[in-house]
This record gives sequence, structure tokens and C-alpha cells, in this order.
Amino acid sequence: MIADATRSGRRREAPGFTLIEIMLAVAILGMVLLMLAQSFHAVAASKVHGENRIAIDQSARTILAQMSDELRGAVQTPFYPSRVSMVGLARMEGGQPMDTFTVSTLDPGHRRSLEGFGPEDTVGYVTAPNPDRPGWFLLERVQYSSLLTNPPTLANAAPVVLANNLISLHIRYFDGDNWSESWDSTSLPPGRSIPVQVAIDLKTGSTSGAALALSTAVTLPMAFQQW
Repeated sequence: MIADATRSGRRREAPGFTLIEIMLAVAILGMVLLMLAQSFHAVAASKVHGENRIAIDQSARTILAQMSDELRGAVQTPFYPSRVSMVGLARMEGGQPMDTFTVSTLDPGHRRSLEGFGPEDTVGYVTAPNPDRPGWFLLERVQYSSLLTNPPTLANAAPVVLANNLISLHIRYFDGDNWSESWDSTSLPPGRSIPVQVAIDLKTGSTSGAALALSTAVTLPMAFQQW
């Protein structure tokens, strides 16, 4: 009987987990799960941020490429009127450069570059404040026929919005000797009515992270008359 009582007592004294130990284990497990969740959230946020930056970069590069192609469409002819026109206006808005420019081909026989737009076209780039985001601007492109007797102006032509996150657009023109902030082909002599090179500085904003700045320099082609 004494042996049975002893064995029964030992069974009652078998080791187990107290409520405090269980609560402590649950708390530690919760902390581990919280850290894992934060790590997963950081990875997901980084992925979204990276994809957003890539999209903004690709959009800005596409805009620069399109501008460059259309600038190259203004082929210079040195010995007689080029029948192309370029007007660039330096502007400031909100303390940032917001330049505009137009390029026009005026001759049905215009020899465009491979990438340029067609003859008798006018293409312009303008900016306007973004009504949904203070400090950002819309970059708009307009295109119409150069043959219109009453052509639309850059202010009332139906634009296509290329970007809604423009921060600045700075365009400079090189005449072979000096750089200038504006250009007007109508006031220049034949053979020098089109700049030799155009520099474009484009800055676009991002909802997360720093602004993206890109630059390019476009050398305009020279066409020589063949006899």
C-alpha cells in the first residue's frame, strides 16, 4: 500500500507547463511573427518602390527620345532657306524652368531625318500646372498641320498629356558658338535658323523617393543640296 501511494504521488508530481510559461511562449512567438511580418512588409514596399522608379524612369526616357526624334526632324540646310522653323521660349513657374518649344516643317518636299515627323507638320511641347498635385506640372504635346491658314496656338490646341509629374523642363540651344535660353528661327538668317545642338534637362517627380533627373543633347542633322 505504501509503494502504491508513493507511485501515485509521483504521478501527481509529473512535470508540466504552468500558465505563466505558456503565456511567455505565446508572447515570444507573437514577437517572432511580428518581426517576420515587418520584414515581409519591408520587402513588399521595396518592390513597389523599385517598380515605381523603373516606370518613372522608362516614361521619362521615352519622352526624351520622342523629343529628340522630333528635333532631328528639323533638318538644317545651310545655303538656302531650310523651310523648317523652331521657336523655343524660356519660362519659369514656381521657381523652376518650364520651357516650351515648337518645331515646324513647312515644305512638302522636306527631307526629314529617319526618326522625325512628316512634312508640313507642327509639333509643340507645353506645360501646365497639375491641378491634383501642387508643385507638379503636366507635360503636353500638340501636333497640327503647318498648312492651316488659321492654325491653333499652343494655348488652345488639343494636347496629349505625356506626363503629370513634371517638375522642371530646361531647354538650351547652341548656335555653334554660344548657348542661349531661347530660340526664334523667324529672326535668324538662312543657314543659321536652326540650332546646331539642343540640350534638354528633364526632371520628374515620384510619389515615393527623390525626383528623377535626366539630360540629353540632340545634334540636329545637316542636309546639303545635291546638284
